[in-house]
Amino acid sequence: MIREMTIDDYDEVYSLWLKIKGFAMRSIDDSREGVERFLRRNPHTSVVACEDGRIVGAILCGHDGRRGCMYHVCVDPEHRRRRIGTQMVVFAMEALRREQISKVSLIAFTENDIGNAFWNRIGWTRREDLNYYDFVLNRENIIAFNE
Repeated sequence: MIREMTIDDYDEVYSLWLKIKGFAMRSIDDSREGVERFLRRNPHTSVVACEDGRIVGAILCGHDGRRGCMYHVCVDPEHRRRRIGTQMVVFAMEALRREQISKVSLIAFTENDIGNAFWNRIGWTRREDLNYYDFVLNRENIIAFNE
């Protein structure tokens, strides 16, 4: 079952994130408070996939009124290759469409072979016509990668 994510799902989603090798989380943005802030701003676009009463997939998805963006797209490794990721992406994109968002972007680490293969397989286009820039406003928002 695919449904909207709520803050009540946080503990299970966080546990799922910890299971994903190479997954990167930020100390502030991915804390309960950070995710709650994100969900308040985007209450209908983030997604979880549930099987047998537990969360096996999740997407943080939101928009700024112009462009949608997906973050932390993941499926439990034991549940992959069953179209759960595709179903979650479709659910999130339909939610964005209802909010009149016309374009969606995402960032996948270049070394994320599984993720990049997934996005290519479901028809997303890798952009080569732009550069992606970051400027860190809060240096205490530390990123850590799961091993």
